[in-house]
Amino acid sequence: MKKPEILTFGCRLNTYESEVMRNHAAALDNVVIVNTCAVTGEAERQARQAVRRAHRDRPDARIVVTGCAAQIDPDRWAALPGVTRVLGNREKLDAASWSEMALGQGNAVSDIMAARETAPHLVTEFAGRTRAFVEVQQGCDHRCTFCIIPFGRGPSRSVPVGAVVEQVRALVQSGYREVVLTGVDITSWGDDLPGRPPLGQLCRRLLALVPELERLRLSSVDPVEIDADIWKLLENEPRFMPYLHLSLQAGSDIILKRMKRRHLTADAQAVVARARALRPDIGIGADIIAGFPTEDEELFEQTLDFVRANALPYLHVFPYSERPGTPAARMPAIAVPQRKTRAARLRAAGARAARDFHARLVGRALRVLMETDTAGHSEEFAPVRLVDGAVSVAGRIETVRPVAVDDNGLVAEIL
Repeated sequence: MKKPEILTFGCRLNTYESEVMRNHAAALDNVVIVNTCAVTGEAERQARQAVRRAHRDRPDARIVVTGCAAQIDPDRWAALPGVTRVLGNREKLDAASWSEMALGQGNAVSDIMAARETAPHLVTEFAGRTRAFVEVQQGCDHRCTFCIIPFGRGPSRSVPVGAVVEQVRALVQSGYREVVLTGVDITSWGDDLPGRPPLGQLCRRLLALVPELERLRLSSVDPVEIDADIWKLLENEPRFMPYLHLSLQAGSDIILKRMKRRHLTADAQAVVARARALRPDIGIGADIIAGFPTEDEELFEQTLDFVRANALPYLHVFPYSERPGTPAARMPAIAVPQRKTRAARLRAAGARAARDFHARLVGRALRVLMETDTAGHSEEFAPVRLVDGAVSVAGRIETVRPVAVDDNGLVAEIL
């Protein structure tokens, strides 16, 4: 029997959901599951390539396609050679979708906009990973002009506290030292729950109710929705990791307004300054889109200046990608080569900021979660590899002292 093979594209939420599907599909023989992403055209292209490659390499395998791209345009994916079934984002998490009988029943893609709750799932293992992801929220109620994801994920809905605690406790019991809370728009967690608790309250309760959890980390957050409890945890709780990844998207107020974002550059700058005042060595990342429609050279330079002025070391830069059906796709476009050139310039600025940030960590004791026997990430999410000849064990938290900086991060010795 060939265990199901899962090919995952896109976000950490997809990574978590792939493990849910791995559990549900465990009894199936000779199945390839492709969990797609719709954030960019490139993500969809890679997923289509994966489907074609799977059909070429394993012509007898049954291919199931799911994820955001499949939810948005199921017929397109169903038409690819070798595809047995297309499942929507709700159906993929339903154990009933993964029986032998269900596999032969054709496509199942319901109206995701009708979803009103998120069922909790219990995952105890992430294949090949030492860091675990936990879904706390699904969907998004906002309508940024560039984004198609609300139509793949539906409205925002929260996983109740008790279910999140149960999931985290199970992961800790399975040996995981670090948990990352993830979702589509995690700072909207709680808006649909009684009393509308903020995300920081969930974090506080998790740390209190699962005292054996050593490290808690957040995935991407909206700069204007970081609540008071999160700030208090950053200041006072050593188990709450000193890292913020901001859903920034641009450093130009004009572009942010055209994106229909909820923050301006002053808001993001204030978040960076406050975070560094509380935890001077905090790692800060940001998502940025290069070449958004109408972004002339002056507006691009504003974003580049913002990255430089705020010394953002961990950038996820994406050349703008038209998403059919979104307002931005109808705006005056920037030439694709120009988008790529601007993305490269932003990445270069991020790389310089990262090198400077890493240089400030040299000589300091850092606690690193090892992901292999020679490399891992610090609490600040700095990439660290051990000096030649030093060996640890994946999953262990090592105290190390960085002795050098290279293009990949820090080089450290074990203390």
